[in-house]
Amino acid sequence: MTSTNSDPHPVLRDPSIMKLHQEKLVNAKGVPLATLDELCPNSVMLAPMVGLTHYAVRKAISEFLPEGARALWPTEMLNSRRVPSQHVNQTPEINFCDADNGLCPQLLANDEEFIRLSVPRLEHWGARAIDINMGCAVARALKHNYGVALMGDPAYAAEVVRMTVKYATVPVSVKLRAGFRESADKSEVLSEEAHFENLFNFIAGLFEAGASWITIHPRTAEQKRRGDADFELLARLISKLRNEGFQQPIIANGDVQVLADIQNIFEVTGCSRVMVGRALIAKPWLIANDIEPDPFTQGELYGKFLKRVLDECEGHYPESLGLRKMRFLTTYGKPWVHYGEYLMGRMMAATTYSETRIALNKFFDQPQKIESRTMLRS
Repeated sequence: MTSTNSDPHPVLRDPSIMKLHQEKLVNAKGVPLATLDELCPNSVMLAPMVGLTHYAVRKAISEFLPEGARALWPTEMLNSRRVPSQHVNQTPEINFCDADNGLCPQLLANDEEFIRLSVPRLEHWGARAIDINMGCAVARALKHNYGVALMGDPAYAAEVVRMTVKYATVPVSVKLRAGFRESADKSEVLSEEAHFENLFNFIAGLFEAGASWITIHPRTAEQKRRGDADFELLARLISKLRNEGFQQPIIANGDVQVLADIQNIFEVTGCSRVMVGRALIAKPWLIANDIEPDPFTQGELYGKFLKRVLDECEGHYPESLGLRKMRFLTTYGKPWVHYGEYLMGRMMAATTYSETRIALNKFFDQPQKIESRTMLRS
């Protein structure tokens, strides 16, 4: 992608990009639903990630928002078959201590009975919206017809949305990939045009079933994290959806490592928001969609971020669990840290919250540099 616009704040300058005119949707009781603009005025969002987007991380990233700004925050991926028997704040995955900040739990769902039981429970815990996962491409999700597997059955995928909307009083969204390029038996590869039409029809079906907005990671199921996200494809999709009368917001996700990536995605696609995954847990300042500091200031900010996550883990999670969360977080952040492997070693050696804090203080007492890019695909 290339950009000819040198303005560092194209999204903030042009409110028409973020505030699409759309007819206000209503829930099953006829009550108007909150719009994405109302729930998330901020132009950048955190992507849901297993093991990473728990309360402590959300809380620490939220402190990088500009003063007065609001965003919509994801949970980790929750299983609709487990939620009905769980209790709020029982585990990090369902810790809703920040519910007042605006939570959008992400749900693995494909069965009406479990949807019926899960949705009201999530709303009772404080959910302001509910997101259905149709993008996870790991084998376990595919085996049980969750995640991106639902994209292989457009009619049933739309029915899953319809069922969720039926039991929800809050907006329902969907996060998906660019579908499949291969046939189910892998004997045929779809042409580019056939793939595009399939994807357009799939998304149109989700909107017709009541989805308030969608998030697209424009890689196919076959790609997983390989190759590049196809934002030209997303631009075509958004253009055709608008031309066909679908004005619901579309959020773009994938391949963000620096501020310029966010700007390019907005400019190339015309999307409503940009959702950032793993880069945001190494560069939490990206949530502000503002000029990035120099690499050593970034290193200082990353250290403060890890220490804030540690504070929240210590305040809310048992020590053994909190330490695992800290190590997992560092595993995904270390590729951007100049001496990231050394930091990871110190985190692995720490056996208590106190030792972890000492390790972080010693490492970040020295100037540390954050790399602009890595080979990591997000």
